[in-house]
Amino acid sequence: MLLRISFLLSFAAFSSFCFAQKDRPKGIEHVIVIGVDGLSPDGINKGKSPVLHDMIANGSVKWNVRTVLTSASSQNWASMIMGAGPEQHGIINNDWEIDKHTLPPIVQEKDGRFPTIFSIFQKANPKAEIGVVYHWDGFGRLFQKDAVNYDKRFGTEDSTATDFINYIKTKKPALGFVHFDHVDHAGHHGGHGSPEYYQSVAKADSLIGKILSGLKDAGIMDRTLVIVWADHGGLNKGHGGATPQEAEIAGIFYGKDVKKGYKIEQEVYTYDLASTIAFVLGVQQPYAWIGRPVKPAFEGLKEPENLWKSAK
Repeated sequence: MLLRISFLLSFAAFSSFCFAQKDRPKGIEHVIVIGVDGLSPDGINKGKSPVLHDMIANGSVKWNVRTVLTSASSQNWASMIMGAGPEQHGIINNDWEIDKHTLPPIVQEKDGRFPTIFSIFQKANPKAEIGVVYHWDGFGRLFQKDAVNYDKRFGTEDSTATDFINYIKTKKPALGFVHFDHVDHAGHHGGHGSPEYYQSVAKADSLIGKILSGLKDAGIMDRTLVIVWADHGGLNKGHGGATPQEAEIAGIFYGKDVKKGYKIEQEVYTYDLASTIAFVLGVQQPYAWIGRPVKPAFEGLKEPENLWKSAK
């Protein structure tokens, strides 16, 4: 009897392992995340953005990814890389600092930060190349420094892109993350929906095109998943409120194993980004995370069976 129970348990564990492996897209060896601060769906649709539109036509998109509240930068960039919201990671506003905050994370690593996609991937794959290049210096305080091989901050969007492209070509990272801040600046200065704002989106689009070219030059485009994400949108010259213009962004998936021309139906939240990266790279996410991978973006994977349809 005991032998039979042991066999059944072993078979169940093996079946679960096989299902998990089968459930995951195959062949993705590199994940590149391009984060554009303040990039709204309106900006993509009304700005001059041929690269982004080509990525959407040849990839998968979710047009109304919901941010965490408030719709400001620190808590949303944190949620993107931490797979959880402010209630879990404790980063509730732009005043947050590692040594000055009111709400501690529900769990923390030795540096006091909530686990990020960088730290869990590095622990699972100690030899993996992981790099972050960012335009806004505030992004650099959100992740574990010992979890990345490369950590650089630059003062302009052009220098940020140039360095990140050079990093891709020289190191071919398994996980790379780049942050651009100039679109948010334009939103605050000229206003969302202004010519200045749309011009900044066009600039972001051109830089994204250069990154894609860099991936091709590095010889890894055919094994790479590229994700474009934002922290928030905007309304007039600001953001932070609970409106669709401020609290909804577009999530774009492009590259290896991604469905072409597909509009994702699954409800998606900004903290699902980290969960999706963990999913495609085969890393188990911490129980403290609340994010879920956006599986239907990938070939062979379906929308959730219990997807809730809004009443009409």
